[in-house]
Amino acid sequence: MVCCPEYKNHHGNQSLFPMSPIANMLIQIKNGQSSGKPEVIVPFSLIKKSICDVLVREGYISSVEVKTRKAKKAELPVLCVGLKKEIRGMNFISKPSRRMYVKAAGLRQVMGGFGTAVISTSKGVMSHAEAKKQNLGGEVIFEIW
Repeated sequence: MVCCPEYKNHHGNQSLFPMSPIANMLIQIKNGQSSGKPEVIVPFSLIKKSICDVLVREGYISSVEVKTRKAKKAELPVLCVGLKKEIRGMNFISKPSRRMYVKAAGLRQVMGGFGTAVISTSKGVMSHAEAKKQNLGGEVIFEIW
């Protein structure tokens, strides 16, 4: 099986599957916070913007705004994520190879109430508390604390 040359794993070898773009964004945010950077720039997508909006509401990042960055022949949209407090940990629940769905009754607290689960519902991306309040289930993307 032949793979794309731009997909390489941490050993420099080609990987058959790229890392999840959402997981990549969250790792960039966590690494930026631990290194003391005021902000990080990540490629734009609507799902990433929605996730960042939830993280702003829950207090994990300070701000998110869409900007354009000049590339070789075009202007590309990027997310400028303002960093706030230290993220202590993350647990990726849904992965590209395994999607995890939960009903509204199955939503539980994260880290005894000190964390947040981010859920993709039929009404958009929201925290587990917002989903439970609206009696919505959906795909559990990740947990953060």
